[in-house]
Amino acid sequence: MSKEQPDLASRGAGTSEAAAGGSNPLRGVGVSPGLAVGPVARLAPPAGEPAAATLAPGADAEAEAGRIASAAQEVAAGLTASAQAVEGERRELLETTAAMASDPTLVKSAQKRVRDRHTTPGRAVWEAAGEVAEQLRGLGGYMAERARDVLDVRDRIIAALTGSPMPGVPQREEPFVLVARDLAPADTALLDPTRVRAIVTAEGGPTSHTAILARALGIPAVVGAPGAPDLAEDSLVLVDGGAGTVTLDPDEAAVKRAERRPTAARAFTGPGRTADGHPVQLLANVGDPAGAQAAAAAGAEGVGLFRTEFCFLDRAEEPGLEEQVGAYRQVLAAFPGRKVVVRTLDAGADKPLPFVTAAEEANPALGVRGLRTARRAPEVLDHQLRAIAAAAEAERAEVWVMAPMVATVAEAEDFVAACARHGLDTAGVMVEVPSAALLAGPILARAHFASIGTNDLTQYAMAADRLLGSLAELSDSWQPAVLRLVEATCRGGAQQDRPVGVCGEAAADPALAVVLVGLGVSSLSMTPRALGDVAAVLEATDLARCQELARAAVDAESAQDARAVVRAGLPVLAELGL
Repeated sequence: MSKEQPDLASRGAGTSEAAAGGSNPLRGVGVSPGLAVGPVARLAPPAGEPAAATLAPGADAEAEAGRIASAAQEVAAGLTASAQAVEGERRELLETTAAMASDPTLVKSAQKRVRDRHTTPGRAVWEAAGEVAEQLRGLGGYMAERARDVLDVRDRIIAALTGSPMPGVPQREEPFVLVARDLAPADTALLDPTRVRAIVTAEGGPTSHTAILARALGIPAVVGAPGAPDLAEDSLVLVDGGAGTVTLDPDEAAVKRAERRPTAARAFTGPGRTADGHPVQLLANVGDPAGAQAAAAAGAEGVGLFRTEFCFLDRAEEPGLEEQVGAYRQVLAAFPGRKVVVRTLDAGADKPLPFVTAAEEANPALGVRGLRTARRAPEVLDHQLRAIAAAAEAERAEVWVMAPMVATVAEAEDFVAACARHGLDTAGVMVEVPSAALLAGPILARAHFASIGTNDLTQYAMAADRLLGSLAELSDSWQPAVLRLVEATCRGGAQQDRPVGVCGEAAADPALAVVLVGLGVSSLSMTPRALGDVAAVLEATDLARCQELARAAVDAESAQDARAVVRAGLPVLAELGL
């Protein structure tokens, strides 16, 4: 550790252990800041593996096979109905799971087992789903993540077949801390922040559905905590979603502190700045027109990441020019006179699209994704840039454009030139791979700005699949190696007098936001819910202190040490209940 760190720690408000009464807490990765206290309630378990049994002699196999289809329809209908009650990503997750329940592949495979082998319906669904999930795991990346959805659908169909309680979030009158080995996307989408005070899971990582939705809903969350299954039902726990700790039987003072934390989102009226007036643009990440409206309502100074994939996903061919222009205009219209950073299509890896990516790649995360898809289908990028330019011409937003997965100076140069041909004069790059961070100087001699995608930068720097829960401690943007890459990018930006922002999930962590600003980041883009918290911490911290804490984090030897020394040096976190 650096020599500054003991002094920083001594100036802080104390560790989580001290705040919770001195007990030895359970540790994981804090993914959604905040303090919450409540009794443990476990995720309702699935019915479990049905016995390997066959139908009774004389049973109607065709009728039994029909029950599988009926159960699948019941599950799909229930999920679809739930989707209508929520918005944004939560609705998308539920609709995706409902579509999987409606997919005839799983149902037909299970029915075939009933007809051909006289396997009981529940057992047939179990076996068929197991095969599908294994195939998806073998594909890796995004498809491997979908295996969890298949198993969730399996458990729901079996519950419908057997009359068992539907697995998922428990229904209790008293607010509780939800504890689970992991949460399926459909479970996270159904979370009610008035009931679920905090979330603790044994698996999952900082970029899992659980983490992203917890931040969006303002629910404190700790993931990747191996001891979570040992927490007893109804035991009282204090969850610190910033520090990544779970304390059993906290003392009365700690309970009172947690209960004083406001549950509503802290207001943000802008502009973002440090205590001594250093400007830090606080922007929002949006993925569709509805998200843009929510971001504008939350007071975001603009959009730091407009994900354009919503126009392209689940399609066999690219959308037409008019359709793209119309969709982009809806987002730009929400921010007249303000900056909107449009990311060009980020296909590949976890978002395969047949018209720009290959059907099979040995390792999609290291394959043809992001800007690299323009090598295979240059016309798709050209059409998209035309659409962005037309939308920008029709609206009053200040439009910036950036390419994902830039790795070389030549790629940056080519992209900037392509944007210029379409009249898009502010063209930048995303820094998601170490090579781009290390080459930030020459890259930013061509590009007009850089935006750091901390999710992927962490994945590639640490050689840890960000979707793999067992590597959650590595998939942590507090890793000093990742912070050094952020520092290198900012150094390159300073050399060329170009702005460097952050649009990854790290920007939504108020403590980490201080570090990023101290390293030289000029804008932070996040889920709208986090704007008020990040602004409040920055407003209480001057730039010199940001720089001091950033140095301590970069010089730390582990993510845990970096997080601890910074949080100890920011007493405002305890004051704000973060």
